[in-house]
This record gives sequence, structure tokens and C-alpha cells, in this order.
Amino acid sequence: MKWKRFSRPRAYLPRPARPAPRGAQSRARPPARCTRPWRRAPPGPDPARRTRDGQTQLAVHPHRGGEEPARQGHEEPLLRKGAGLGIPQPPTCKSMDTGPESTGSSDPYCIVKVDNEPIIRTATVWKTLCPFWGEEYQVHLPPTFHAVAFYVMDEDALSRDDVIGKVCLTRDTLAAHPKGFSGWAHLTEVDPDEEVQGEIHLRLEVVPGPRARRLRCSVLEARDLAPKDRNGASDPFVRVHYNGRTQETSMFEFELEEGAMEALCVEAWDWDLVSRNDFLGKVVFNVQRLWATQQEEGWFRLQPDQSKSRRGEGSLGSLQLEVRLRDETVLPSGCYQPLVRLLCCEVKLGTQGPGQLIPLIEETTSTECRQDVATNLLKLFLGQGLAKDFLDLLFQLELGRTSEANTLFRSNSLASKSMESFLKVAGMRYLHGVLGPIIDRVFEEKKYVELDPSKVEVKDVGCSGLHRPQTEAEVLEQSAQTLRTHLGALLSALSRSVRACPAVVRATFRQLFRRVRERFPSAQHENVPFIAVTSFLCLRFFSPAIMAPKLFHLRERHADARTSRTLLLLAKAVQNVGNMDTPASRAKEAWMEPLQPTVRQGVAQLKDFITKLVDIEEKEELDLQRALSLQAPPVKEGPLFIHRTKGKGPLMSSFKKLHFSLTTEALSFAKTPSSKKSALIKLANIRAAEKVEEKSFGSSHVMQVIYEDDAGKPQTMYLQCKCVNELNQWLSALRKVCISNPSLLGSYHPGVFRGDKWSCCHQKDKSDLGCDKTRSRVTLQEWNDPLDHDLEAQLIYRHLLGVEAALREKHRELSAGTGAGSVCTGPGEAPEDPLAQLLQVLQDLQEAHSSSPAGSRPSGPNRPLALQT
Repeated sequence: MKWKRFSRPRAYLPRPARPAPRGAQSRARPPARCTRPWRRAPPGPDPARRTRDGQTQLAVHPHRGGEEPARQGHEEPLLRKGAGLGIPQPPTCKSMDTGPESTGSSDPYCIVKVDNEPIIRTATVWKTLCPFWGEEYQVHLPPTFHAVAFYVMDEDALSRDDVIGKVCLTRDTLAAHPKGFSGWAHLTEVDPDEEVQGEIHLRLEVVPGPRARRLRCSVLEARDLAPKDRNGASDPFVRVHYNGRTQETSMFEFELEEGAMEALCVEAWDWDLVSRNDFLGKVVFNVQRLWATQQEEGWFRLQPDQSKSRRGEGSLGSLQLEVRLRDETVLPSGCYQPLVRLLCCEVKLGTQGPGQLIPLIEETTSTECRQDVATNLLKLFLGQGLAKDFLDLLFQLELGRTSEANTLFRSNSLASKSMESFLKVAGMRYLHGVLGPIIDRVFEEKKYVELDPSKVEVKDVGCSGLHRPQTEAEVLEQSAQTLRTHLGALLSALSRSVRACPAVVRATFRQLFRRVRERFPSAQHENVPFIAVTSFLCLRFFSPAIMAPKLFHLRERHADARTSRTLLLLAKAVQNVGNMDTPASRAKEAWMEPLQPTVRQGVAQLKDFITKLVDIEEKEELDLQRALSLQAPPVKEGPLFIHRTKGKGPLMSSFKKLHFSLTTEALSFAKTPSSKKSALIKLANIRAAEKVEEKSFGSSHVMQVIYEDDAGKPQTMYLQCKCVNELNQWLSALRKVCISNPSLLGSYHPGVFRGDKWSCCHQKDKSDLGCDKTRSRVTLQEWNDPLDHDLEAQLIYRHLLGVEAALREKHRELSAGTGAGSVCTGPGEAPEDPLAQLLQVLQDLQEAHSSSPAGSRPSGPNRPLALQT
């Protein structure tokens, strides 16, 4: 396997003068007027409640810099009915503003917000105007999301972080790019008058008047308003403008002149006692339309004020993004059963011939989308318990068209892509157990390691003794010793991990080993079965994980330049071991020769490991799978701070650190990971998992879990996380495991009940409906998410629908020849042509989509949203 070099995206940020203070940038406003604040309204029915007839997904992918193994593809996150947002890590910037610092540089990081809700924070890149993050996230969203925004911030240790600029992409913009939005986007100035959110409930009607007809505007309530005060709340009032007049009461009446073209503007403001009032948003109405309708009432989304002049385009810098939006409609499970049964029957038969569906799918799939198709098929068969049979069929197909042993599984075939996806889905926890300690040690040591004499920099190493710098030979020897230590530790850990490897992975490798040995039985090919196993295990799984540990969830952040070089050299050594130390691999880089004794020893260890790995019988496989099914592996676990309630309200300093564990059955906690669980909450009793306002506990990283105790009484547990990423990861995990609970709440209180009222809306009834809508559909895609069979079937259907013309042409060719074989679809049914049956299934699914509630929308290709920076 060859290494692939990715060009590192760059960001260049200009150094304009220090921006004016916020007050100087704000427009002049009339003096603050104290009006009675109206409360935020409880949300109406959530349009994104758990439905099955649609799904939208957003995915974002970053550019990777530096030298690394070829990417084996990545999975696009998908959602059920709703919108999904996938975000690989935020941007690469260029010409970035230095902000208020006088050092000529910044300490930038990026915040990703969906409808003004922070969901991701990247790491800070210190002292640079060209930051590179290279992270990747995938987010599931409800179908009602409006926009995703990237805020580039400058971290300050002693004061509040400064905003350098932002890039905002609306849903319409993303939907207009079916293949994804990609390129450089200019950072724009962040104006407080444009940072608006929420909706306002208005009633507009034309009523008779004493002299002329009058326009009456009634302001009823609002919800989800932007917090403008330092305590995380606002004191809202409304100002209405029409025909040169302005009023600030909850009901307004203006005389209407027939034919007048003046627009009606309703503005929401946050009242401040000392400083200027803050703009919360506005809604503009066409009065001529009101003449025709006479009355209009509903919830209207607040819009920003974009009337002010801006700085020159690009003066704040630019952000490199790649964004892809996928919008899918997922039908009920029964609609996909004919397709699933047909594909499963093909895999079970395992026959090869011109009419087999799996080869036809591979033949009609383009190279660019083969990874996605392989991942979807693999997950579908994994959920059906047929992953091993599916991969075995692909192995046979690959071996049937391979004549030279040294080209086996070297192409981007469906077999190679499916096996890569299989290892990531089924073997990720095993990978963490083997590689985790070695990767952690490399990151902690941060040693300078270099074997290439042309790249050695002695000045980076320091001194080995008093006043004597190390020589180049000493640097090379010390580097070789460090790499030998890491490689030896990795191979030893791998040799001890046979029993830890999942049974389905071992059984799949057993099939691969046997098929290759049957295809190349001669003595000169005795290493070919071992190389076939290592081509996936080492070259396509372990080596990429060593090179990019963050992408395989081994580390929270990417490695620095020094650690990256160490990881690259270690990955090359693992690659040489995986290639069984062939002369061709040794000839590529002669400077790797100091590692050859360890590599040769590693080859013997690896062959012994593979021999034991594939030595698993059917009975042992079933026993291991049965034992694994009885366990409830944690979905997420880690330390959190729990808040204990006491008396009438929460105490501000009563957080206690405990170890929490979330499984598919309960949320439990204990003093330490190894101690006995002191309490647990059954998942069936959880009704919501939401964020808590910053003003409630003085922290923006607090969440609340609303549940019912054994007596059926509602309870709330407050948990504090260390950062916004950990907060959203826990919220996502809780929401995903509780998504099917029938008693999920549609609204909640983002504050706390302190004294005799809620801190968010000042309601005095503790059991009153919440003042904000829940966000149970906003989740992050994780590697250990449970399989979604219906979604995978929908994605397979969507792909097959795109190549339907090619399938029909193939069917005509086969019908004119010897036929396409047959398959039994059920008891008592006559055998049918499987390709003809597949085309009929596609037609039935197309009709089901057309008749579904979401089918009234124009159908189109998958629209994933991917943001890359």
C-alpha cells in the first residue's frame, strides 16, 4: 500500500487595525425605554418529533495536511426524519485578522453553530494567522434547521475571547449544491445586530376605523430569543414601525392608506438599564398582501438587520470549507423488507454467475461513490448477521478475477472498500485496546525521531551532555532505538490480543485466509494468505490509525509536527512488517534499514498471531458471539460533575465529581470506574437531555437529564462537563439511546427552579410547561452508534435508483443471452430473475416515496452537507 500526500490547506489572514469597540460599531438607537418584558412562550408542537418519513443530514470534511496513508474513505452521517449536519473539522483560514492583540498574530479556534446553538469547538492553534484544524464531525439535525455558521475566535487568557469573523451557510445555500459546497469563503464581520434567533407570534388584521380602515398588530409571545445579557437572558420588548410612526406597546393600530407601499416592521429589542438596548431581530410585512388577506397570524422567524455598511470583502480573512447536505426520506421498515430479503438471499446463495446482484452492483457503481455503497451494504448485512457471508462472497469474486498474487486486494474494489468499513465498524474497540497505550506514549514523550539523514535537524534535539550537542549519528541511533521500542511494544500487544479480537472479525479473516490459500496453493505463495490478512489489518487499519489517531478516535487532538513524524515512521515500519519484509518494501527507503532486525522479528510474531487468529471454529465463534450479546457495552463513559439539589433551589457550589456510564439499558454513576454503581436511571424513564443556561450555574457546559423516578415523579439531574465538545457528545449519546422513548418531552426549562420561580421564564409553577423546545434530534455522529437498518436500506435504494438505467440495460443484455439465474423469494413462490425482481422492488419503493407525506417535495439525489476547512 502506498502513502498518499495531501496538500495542507493554508489560511492567510490580514492584519487590519484593531476593530472599534462594540458600542462604536453599533448604530445609534433611541434612549432605552422601560417597558414590561413579555415572557418567552412555550414552544409549539415540534415538527421534528420522532417520525420515519424523512431525513436530512449534514456532513463536513476537513483537508488533511502533511504526509499520511491514503484515506480509505469516510462514512457520511445520516439521519432519520429530520436534518443531519456533518462537520469535519473547521476551517483553514487565510489572511486572518489579528484582532485586538498587538503581537501581529492570533490564537485562533473555531466554533460551529447550528441556528446559533454551539455544537463543536476546535482546538486552539497558537500564535498563527494560518490555522489548520483538520478535524471531522458529522451532525444529525431536525429538518427545521436554518443555517450553520463557523465563527473564528481569538483565544485570550486574561479577557473575553475576541471574534475575528464568521462564515454562515443557510440551508438553501447548501441545498443549491447537491454535490456539496467547496472552496474558500470570506470571513464576514460579526455584527451584534445580525446575531439573532428565535420566533415571534403575531396577529395582523385589517379592521374598520372611524375615518379609514386600520391595521392592527398584536404581539402575543416569542420563543428562543438570543441571550444578550451577561447572565444568559434578555429583557425583551417590541418596537413597531409603519409610515413614519413608531410604537412600543403590545398592540398597535395604524391608519391604512389604500395603495400605500410602506412596509410594516416589527422589531424585538433587549432592554438594558445602563447601556444601549440590544437588537433581537425583526420581521417585515408587505402591507399590500395584508389588504388582500385581511388577517394573518402565526409564528414568524426573526431576521437580522443587514442595513449597515461592512468592511471590504476578504479583509478579515478566508475559510476553506467543504460542505455537503444529505436529505433522506426514511420509510417504515416494512417498505424495505423486499429489498433486504432479496439482497440477503443473494448473499446466502453465494453463487457466481452473470445474473448475480452483488457483482452487478459493483459493476454499475462509480469509483467516487464505491466507499459509500460498500459501507451501506456492509452495515445492512452486519445488522442481518450476514457480514461474514457478504465479505466471503466478495473475496471469491476478487480472487476469481485476480491472476497475480502480488496484485490481490490492491485495487479499490468493492471487496477492499467493504473490508475497510467492516474493520472500522466491528473492530474499532479492538483497535483502541491494542493501539491506545502505544499512541498515548508517543504523544506523551514527544521525542524527536528521524531516520532519514537528509531530514535530520540536530538543533531540535538538544544536548546529550554538558556543552556538547548530539551528532547526526547519535540522533539517528537514538531515533532508531525509540522506534524499535514502540514497534516492539505494538507487536507484543498485538500478539496478546487474539482473544480480545471480536469473533466476527476472526471468522471473517478465517474465510479470507482459507479462500486465498485455496486460490494460491503452491509453496512459492505460502506467504500470500498471511499478506492478504495483513493488507487489511495492518495496511488499511492499523497504519492509517497510527498516522491519524484522531480520525480513529484514539486522541482528542491531532499531533504536532514532531509527533506526526514519529507516527509516520512507526506506520511505515508496521507497513513493512505487514508486507512480510519483502525485498521490494526494503528497497523503497534504504534509511529504514536500522529497523530491519525488529521488522524481521515482527514478521515471525505477526505470522504466529495470524495463525492463532484464524484458528476459530464455528462453535467457538457462536459461543463468543453469544457471550458478547449478553454484555451491555458502554455507549459512553467518563467523569462528570453532578449537582446535588438541596432545599428550595440548587446550591451554586455543590458539584461532585463521579464516574458515569451510559449503556443501552441505563445511565449509572459511581465514585470510580472500578467501584460499585451507587445509582442508576433506566433509559425508559428519561424524558429529555438538554443544555442549561449559563446564568444558572455560571457555566455554559451544564446539561440536565429529566427523568421519572420509581414513584413516577419528575426529577432533574444537573451534570457539568469540561468543554462544549464533551457536553454535546454526552447529549448526543443520551438522545440517541432514548430516541424511541414514548414519553419524550416537547419542551423544557433551560434554567433552574430557584426559590419560587424558574430562572429562565419566571414562571412560579414548577410543573409548568417548559419555555423552550427540546432538541432531541440534534446529535453528533459517533463511531459506536447503533446500526440503523432502515437508513442503510434507504441509502442503498437511493444509489440503485441512480443507476437504474444501467441495471435495466444490463437486464436486457442478460435476457437476450442465457438468462440471469433464479432465486426463491419465499415458500411456494416460483423462482424469478433476481435482477428483474430488483427492478420491481425499486419501482415499488419509488411509488412508496411518492405516496409518503414527504413525497410531495421534488425528489432528488442525496443532499449531504459537508463542511471542510
